[in-house]
Amino acid sequence: MTTEESLRPQSLMLTFLGDQVLGRDVCVYSGSVIDVFARAGVGEQATRSTLTRMVNRDLLRRQREGRRMYFGLTRRSTAVLRDGERRIWRTGAVNRHWDGSWTLLGFSLPESWQRQRHDLRSQLTWSGFSPLFNGLWVAPGAVDVSALVTELGLSAHVKVFRARADAGMDIGAMIEETWELSELAARYEAFTSRWQPWETDSPAADDALSLRLLLQSEWLRLVRRDPRLPVQHLPDDWPAEQAEKTFRKVHERLAPLAQDASERLLDLVPVRENGDADADGDQA
Repeated sequence: MTTEESLRPQSLMLTFLGDQVLGRDVCVYSGSVIDVFARAGVGEQATRSTLTRMVNRDLLRRQREGRRMYFGLTRRSTAVLRDGERRIWRTGAVNRHWDGSWTLLGFSLPESWQRQRHDLRSQLTWSGFSPLFNGLWVAPGAVDVSALVTELGLSAHVKVFRARADAGMDIGAMIEETWELSELAARYEAFTSRWQPWETDSPAADDALSLRLLLQSEWLRLVRRDPRLPVQHLPDDWPAEQAEKTFRKVHERLAPLAQDASERLLDLVPVRENGDADADGDQA
């Protein structure tokens, strides 16, 4: 199974942890992670490097048990995973309940602040915004950007408003002019094309866990790129709904096989409060 674009090992790791560790107060043995990731096409060295980087970024904690090293969640990674869980299972890919409001964000940065401008634009894009005009960005619904603006240190340079369109404005035309709908539609269509065969096909027993890992990681990346524009103003053949149906069908089909595989392949231990205290040394 290949995806349209290769998934970053950290994205796969977060999906794996959200699926197997989140809410369970357990840590997973690094050797188990290496085994599952190898089945997903990620080499051992890349997996080990990802574990180390995520510890350094406070996204993982280490816990030694005898000669083995186990990894668990931090407060930061738990928050990231809860957001991903919300996007996949509660928010969904189709916005049928838009309240008619928009969030407008204007910013003015010195010409020399190229890095800050790039970082702000990147964060706004991930939050569902797109440039309406130069320096004025728009997103559907009420979007809270206070945390990201504060983190970037740009609070004094950004102004945020809630707005509604005038009755005479063509919202559908505005959306087509502001967002790259054809690119987003193509991503949904490609997802459906790649994963639809698995609605009826079954993987080898021990591959179900890694296959579901790829499925969830790719779907989460896709819905996080989607600004969740109001469906009533999108083309009638908008492909997000079919893609979401495919995701849910394949996920449901893989669930029992993946559960069996996780019980065979994963070594889990309960979280200890002092887990990091004795975590020096070999990580495997």
